[in-house]
Amino acid sequence: AHQAKVEILKQLCLVTGGAGFLGINLIRYLMGRGYDVRSMDIATFDYPEGPLVDVMQADIRDPAAVERALSGVDIVVHCAAALPRSSPAEIYSTDVQGTHCLLRNAVKQGITRFIFISSTAVYGIPDHHPIVETDRLQGVGPYGEAKIKAEEDCLAYRREGLCVPILRPKSFVGPERLGVFELLYDWAYRGRNFPVLGTGNNAYQLLDVEDLCEVIYRCMQSDRDAVNDTFNIGAKEFGSLRESLQTVLDRAGHGGHVVSLPAGPAITALRMLERLHLSPLYEWVYETAGRESFVSIDRVAKRLNFIPRYSNRDALLRNYDWYVQHRQEYRGRTGVTHRLPWKRGGLEGAGWVF
Repeated sequence: AHQAKVEILKQLCLVTGGAGFLGINLIRYLMGRGYDVRSMDIATFDYPEGPLVDVMQADIRDPAAVERALSGVDIVVHCAAALPRSSPAEIYSTDVQGTHCLLRNAVKQGITRFIFISSTAVYGIPDHHPIVETDRLQGVGPYGEAKIKAEEDCLAYRREGLCVPILRPKSFVGPERLGVFELLYDWAYRGRNFPVLGTGNNAYQLLDVEDLCEVIYRCMQSDRDAVNDTFNIGAKEFGSLRESLQTVLDRAGHGGHVVSLPAGPAITALRMLERLHLSPLYEWVYETAGRESFVSIDRVAKRLNFIPRYSNRDALLRNYDWYVQHRQEYRGRTGVTHRLPWKRGGLEGAGWVF
């Protein structure tokens, strides 16, 4: 009997910020599940996967480039953002105006699903926990404020019929992540202790990038009514900040310990260093580091049947092990993205104190 051949068409996914930390992890994840992927990023895509990816080096603030990038695309995952160490003008133009440019052109080209990667920075410095998706939004600094404005734009397009899952992940780590976490990994590797503000006994939730990729994938695959909402994402098992940091120091094997700093004086000093542009730490980081910080993941668990695979401990150890293997590649390099160490400024010599 003749058996008809059925052609299975791959879907094309545009990943903005594809050369970044989340971007490359997501691209690898989606390619492993049969998607064709196009990367759009202002930065160079310098990965071995380059020949297998439709790489477009361009700016999401350029309407003509965005129109080309969206051609033939089935799903958009918008990861691109100017991060907190960028200038306020750069953050606003990229995170707000760039998002609007993408949304407007996605609708124009008939794309029906647009996944936006926001941040728990939209909650500011909360006065209760766990944080739920309906809590008040009050961004700290230009980055948090820009994410709120971008979310508002997403909601407006959702009301017009576009399916726009909004994801609010906790700080996520894993292979390729450096940024502010490079300070912890470097001090651990060199046998230093590591400071926390206050006792460090505050519950503090992180997230593994692979768990975030899994949620994005489910938002691409699942029923529209299930995903067309806003979701917090964080580790299910996380413990205290002290416990999480000590895990990395123990992995390094030098006998390093987490040491407590008086929160008030330390925050005052960090605030002053930030104003002088002499610290990689920004307000949202140092104002929340000594406080409880965790979100409810009940909505994503119920709606998408998702349970995070990695604990804080797992995520940090995966990231630290990757750092040890690749640390020589980044010697002398700094930047403002998650893929590069951040310039330490006044904290450069602090490791010797601890």
